[in-house]
Amino acid sequence: MSAAPIRKRRKEARPAELMAAALGLFVDKGYAATRLEDVAIRAGVSKGTLYLYFDSKEALFKAVIQEGIVPVLLENEAIAARHTGSSFELLEKLLDHWWEKIGRTAFAGIPKLMVAEARNFPEIAQFYYENVIRRGRALVGTALERGMASGEFRRLDVETTIDVIIAPILMLLIWRFSLAGCESVEADPAHYLAVHMDLVRQGLGKREAESQV
Repeated sequence: MSAAPIRKRRKEARPAELMAAALGLFVDKGYAATRLEDVAIRAGVSKGTLYLYFDSKEALFKAVIQEGIVPVLLENEAIAARHTGSSFELLEKLLDHWWEKIGRTAFAGIPKLMVAEARNFPEIAQFYYENVIRRGRALVGTALERGMASGEFRRLDVETTIDVIIAPILMLLIWRFSLAGCESVEADPAHYLAVHMDLVRQGLGKREAESQV
């Protein structure tokens, strides 16, 4: 009687497990304090196994961003490309989708990590800027320029307006992973974002004098 074949774990599942473990440690401990040994332990593999897929912590961090956050940006770029409604609706769609896929997940802790450690790790900061921040800003800018061109939005400095729209959302993420535990009642993200978008709508809308020109 022949021996039963040895069941092999799917090789393609291993990197995903390692990246999930790394994300949890990056968010909990920060980039500097995360060790590859700890990632391997959390993932339930040996350090040698980890090195089969990632030769450094930097490579592992980049993979977490490339596989976890960049696809959401690609989805948002597709949303922008096929959108036919108002420019404010587009802006809402982009921010809602970002919040659903990033803001409500463990990836929401990455912005705090970048703010805290970017200057100490310029290589990963540049990678994050090019692959996440630049593309995210471009999407918001596209919605703004579209609305200004159609007359839906009043004319504003686009780059500054991008900052003003993104900053409160960034602050919500940073607060969630830093000082939120100091309050007896944590802010309701849904209410926070609804108020933010109401203010954005009013701020982008044409003033009465402008609408009469």
